Amino acid sequence: MKIVFLEPLGLKVQQIEAACEGLKKAGHEVVVYPDRNENLDELKRRAEGAEVVIESNIPLRKDFLDACPNLKMLSIAFTGLDHIDMEECQRRGIVVKNAAGYSTEAVAELAIAMMVDVYRKVLENDTITRQCQRKGIMPGREIGGKIIGIIGMGNIGQRVAKLANAFDCKVLAWNRTPKQIEGVTFVDKETLLKEADIVTLHIALNADTRDFITEKEFALMKPSAILINTARGPVVNELALADALKQGKIAGAATDVYSTEPPLKPENPLFDVPNLIMLPHIGFATEEAFVLRLGIVVENVMRWITEE
Repeated sequence: MKIVFLEPLGLKVQQIEAACEGLKKAGHEVVVYPDRNENLDELKRRAEGAEVVIESNIPLRKDFLDACPNLKMLSIAFTGLDHIDMEECQRRGIVVKNAAGYSTEAVAELAIAMMVDVYRKVLENDTITRQCQRKGIMPGREIGGKIIGIIGMGNIGQRVAKLANAFDCKVLAWNRTPKQIEGVTFVDKETLLKEADIVTLHIALNADTRDFITEKEFALMKPSAILINTARGPVVNELALADALKQGKIAGAATDVYSTEPPLKPENPLFDVPNLIMLPHIGFATEEAFVLRLGIVVENVMRWITEE
C-alpha cells in the first residue's frame, strides 16, 4: 500500500519516517514530501497512486479527489474537517479520520495567553519600549478574580477552565448539554454574556454555531469585557466584532481564527480595529502538539489497515 505525506506536518522528515517504521516493516511504501505546497497540480502529482494520503489543513476538494482514483483513506492531521470535501469522500467510500485532541493543551494555553496579552496590553507596551520611551506606558488589568465565561465545554474548554481556576477566577460555562465539572458553574448563554469579564469561545463550527456571537450578543456584554476566539472564525460575525470594538461596546478582543484562513485579504473588516490582537491561526502550532498529532495520524492509518 502506498502511503503519502503531502507535507511534513511541521516536523522533520526523519521524525515522520521513524514514526512510520511499523508501516514500512509491514511492507507498505511511505513517501514523505519535505515541504508544504498548496498548488493543486503539485498536490495531484504527489498523491499519484496513493491509497492513503496524510496532510493537515490544505483544502482537498473534488478536483483533487478526481485525480486520485486509488485513494481509500485520508488521515488528517487536524481537528476540523471543513477543508475536506466530506460529501464527495463519502460518495467515493473514502475513509476520513482526524487527529482529535492533539492540540487541546496548545489551544487552551494560547487562549489564556491571549487573555493576558489583552489585559496587560503587551503589544502596546512593546511598541512604547521599542520607541525608547517610558512615558505613556499603558497600565493593564489582572485576570485573577475575574469571571471567565467559557462557551463550549469539550476537552479544550475544560482545560481552559482548569487553567482559569489556577488564576482564582470564577468560571461560568455554556454548553449544548450541561455537565458536572468541579469549579465550573453552567448557565444559559445570556447570563454568561452579561456576567463574564472574559468570554472565550471553544465550540465547533456548524449550522447552529455560525454567527453565534453577533450584534445581539455584544449588546449583552459588559463594556469592560473582552472576547477571545480560538475556535472557528465564522462563530463570530466579523462585522459585528469590528463595530463592537470601534463603538466601545466591549473593551477588547483577541482572535486566532477568521472567516477565511490566513493570509487575510486586505478588505477584512478587522484590520485597523482598535484593541484587537490578531494571530495567524497558531493555536494548534506547538512542537509538542505536532509530535502528538503525528502519532495520532499514523495510529489512525495502522488501525484502518488492520480493520481492512
